[in-house]
Amino acid sequence: MFRYWLEKTWVQYLLLFTLLGAMVYYWGFVFNFGYDFHWDVLYTPNETYGMIFGIELFKGLWTTLKITLISSGIALFLGTLFGLGRLSAFKPFYIFSSSYVEFFRNTPLLVQLFFWYFALPMGLPEAWREWVFEHNFEFWSATIGLSVYTGAFMAEVIRAGMQSIPKGLLEAAYSSGLTYFQALRTIILPLAFRAIIPPLGSEFLNNMKNSSLAMVVGVAELCWQSQQVESLTFRGFEATTAASALYLGLSLGISAILNTVNLRLRINDGHTRKKGLAIFFGNILFWPFEKLWSVLAFSAGVMGKRRTGLTYTGTMLVWKKARTLLVKGIILAGKWSFIAFLAFLLYELVLGLSHFKWSVIRDNLHALLIWKFPSNDPNDVLWGIGGLSASIAMAVISISVSFFIGLFVGLGRVSKNVVFRIPCTLYIEIIRGNPLILVIFWVYFFIPIFIKSYLDVFWSATIALTIFTGAYLAEIVRAGIQNIPRGQIEAAYGTGLSYASTMIHIVLPQALKQMIPAIVGQFIAIFKDTSLAYIIGVLELTFVAQGLNSRLMIYPFEIYATVAALYFACCYSMSIVANRLERKLTPGGDARMVM
Repeated sequence: MFRYWLEKTWVQYLLLFTLLGAMVYYWGFVFNFGYDFHWDVLYTPNETYGMIFGIELFKGLWTTLKITLISSGIALFLGTLFGLGRLSAFKPFYIFSSSYVEFFRNTPLLVQLFFWYFALPMGLPEAWREWVFEHNFEFWSATIGLSVYTGAFMAEVIRAGMQSIPKGLLEAAYSSGLTYFQALRTIILPLAFRAIIPPLGSEFLNNMKNSSLAMVVGVAELCWQSQQVESLTFRGFEATTAASALYLGLSLGISAILNTVNLRLRINDGHTRKKGLAIFFGNILFWPFEKLWSVLAFSAGVMGKRRTGLTYTGTMLVWKKARTLLVKGIILAGKWSFIAFLAFLLYELVLGLSHFKWSVIRDNLHALLIWKFPSNDPNDVLWGIGGLSASIAMAVISISVSFFIGLFVGLGRVSKNVVFRIPCTLYIEIIRGNPLILVIFWVYFFIPIFIKSYLDVFWSATIALTIFTGAYLAEIVRAGIQNIPRGQIEAAYGTGLSYASTMIHIVLPQALKQMIPAIVGQFIAIFKDTSLAYIIGVLELTFVAQGLNSRLMIYPFEIYATVAALYFACCYSMSIVANRLERKLTPGGDARMVM
């Protein structure tokens, strides 16, 4: 009887609103929220500081947009370049591209930003150092660092997109007389970019959220401004909530644009174009690019126009042969120039390592691996142990718990019952729409308000990592479940299996097999994200490294290079496992397009 009524949609919505009302009543009237809200702090002029803090938040939002747009453009260029390099038959370019992708994908962005901001200026001549400090060095170090980091992820997305193109198309293009660059411009890249819009859009979103880390090098972006409001007014709940709403709105806006682009590319395939508001805005968005592409195509057609017929004069033959030799000479010169560039980089790397003070690394390696903070408190988390050991412990706890959260929330996300689907969807969208830094601030600042008790920084960061990763794992689970053919589920129901039995015995075993590479990739991400616990003072690896750098002052290269190597060793080991699993579970996974 209960199940009969629960299947009705209006009963589900009634139950959902009843539960929501009970939660508001219980927290609002029984606990009285435990907090005195003052939202007017955001829009009322502050007499002490002479500013309206809401406007300051919007200034931070504008800085976030600037960092996002500039870094996204540079990252897209780097991703395309090195994505092609990962498929290149020219081995030096392939090795350099692979090294770039693997290194920057397997070290935390926070460590890279510290390197760009603290270590890089130490390696510049004094005149250059003064020049960069005079030209908004904080902004550009954060932007360039974010561009290089995101470019490594985009390179893998673009590589995967080009490998999804049938090799026969490339061979057909070559056999029809097209050159490498002509085939790339007219066939491979247009098809690849159409296929990779969804994952590439995810990287644009991640890039926007990662811009919040610019606060650690002093850039007054949105997250920095929210903490500034909190420090000046002691209204952390209001400031962080407002920043979260702005981040969520920005994420939804970017998602809407990317969905419009995706829809526009899908229907622009020679079939009748559909009508609708999304298509209207898509046409407006694409109009400048279509006009520019038409001009470029016309110019290329005029410049590349060939003489019809089979009759060539002697002068034309000589010119054609000279042009062919010139192109070959330019390509050969470019290859040797690239080899010389690599040799120069290798020389500089060896020279830099030879000037390292290795005794600094030797003396502080134990502290980076196992930091022992003197503490007599028996309740101290991990007994005062920090460094890499604390990072691993935090990652293991977060991974273990978040897997089950992601599994149950992912199942709720695909449920037909709105009592489960709507809360799970809200959880996923709200968490994924905000940077991890803000989630850490939520847990660190908000939970003590409601539980009226201090929460250790280690557990604050671990809970935040668990909540954040659970949302991403839930989307992986949802995608894996939806990838199972519907006919299998209907056949299971037809044999008399219940929903729970169908999920346990039919759907989840197949879905989890497909999800393993993505789940391992998310585990790598969560290990790198443990570095963000530095923000609230957890004694993990990055915090210990920053403390050592502040104490030693003149050895940032040695400290941050060691930290990057430690993170890389751990993450790259997991990446090898993920790649092997992907090749094992993907038919033809060893095939690689060579261009």
